[in-house]
Amino acid sequence: MAVQDRRQATIYEVAQRVGVSIATVSRALRGTDYVAPETRRRVLAAVEELQFRPSRLGQSLAEGRHAANGIVFPDLSGPYYSEVVLGYEEVAAELGNSVLILATHGRPDPARKVLELARRVDGMVVMGRTVADGIVAQVAETGVPTVLLARAAVGALDTITADNDSSARRLVEHLLGHGYRRFGYLGDPDSSPDVTDRYAAFRAALADAGHTPPRTPVRCAFDVDAGHRAARRVLAGPSRPEALVCANDEVALGALAAAAELGLTVPGDVAITGWDDVMAARYAGLTTVHQPMRKLGATAARWLQDRMAGSQAAVRREVLPTRLVVRSSCGPHGAETEV
Repeated sequence: MAVQDRRQATIYEVAQRVGVSIATVSRALRGTDYVAPETRRRVLAAVEELQFRPSRLGQSLAEGRHAANGIVFPDLSGPYYSEVVLGYEEVAAELGNSVLILATHGRPDPARKVLELARRVDGMVVMGRTVADGIVAQVAETGVPTVLLARAAVGALDTITADNDSSARRLVEHLLGHGYRRFGYLGDPDSSPDVTDRYAAFRAALADAGHTPPRTPVRCAFDVDAGHRAARRVLAGPSRPEALVCANDEVALGALAAAAELGLTVPGDVAITGWDDVMAARYAGLTTVHQPMRKLGATAARWLQDRMAGSQAAVRREVLPTRLVVRSSCGPHGAETEV
């Protein structure tokens, strides 16, 4: 289902057409006794003529109340999601908005949950691979302002992502510079649009340099325990890779623990890298890619506020920059550096 790129009339335009305040328009639409019958008739006629779709935000603005907005996450566990949520909530609080959070991981029928949430909020941010594009399009078609975060664009919706391509290529180039030639990749590209892009760039960078990428990734969930189990299988096997590139820092931290349990040194026996640059990665000496997690959430909150307030600006697509942070887990260096 395609999302139509059409302009929606606002409550301000209805008020201007009738020559009344937006508070009067709001009261007329709610059917209160404080609006004269003739005024209500003119308001409803203008609503019909302009094809105005009343939103809870318009009524909230008219009545001086705060609006609620929603954010849909794949999961709320782990430092990455926590940082994004913090960035989102900090801005939402500054704007006076309450926030309803829905995590879809492990929930039966997440599509239904998302559609139910859309009926309770004045705007929504949808992050990652939580529901299919068709469900996102359904939400947008209801007129609920919608912003996408860390997922591919759907129709004419604002979309914010972080760069996964150039930093993945820089990481591979750096590892090749250390002399590593046998690589493994830990993480499931099918579970996250971000990881899909990182894995594709990882493979492309190896191929472009004349090296054969691993046939398949070692699929695992994006947490420390899953990374630990997956790394033990790979590192204890007969064809141990020289470098393990992990989908995120949590997987990499699990891999560091697995290497230690097997008596392997990092980076002497195996190099290990992550992605995100969470606080634990800094203390573990983990080479990783820093991405602006709080800025992702904060940008989504600001953009959603713009759309809820009736902005008719052109559709926005923004890719926030990331950067390679080189530490000791990939080989000998001087002080920590950013590439």
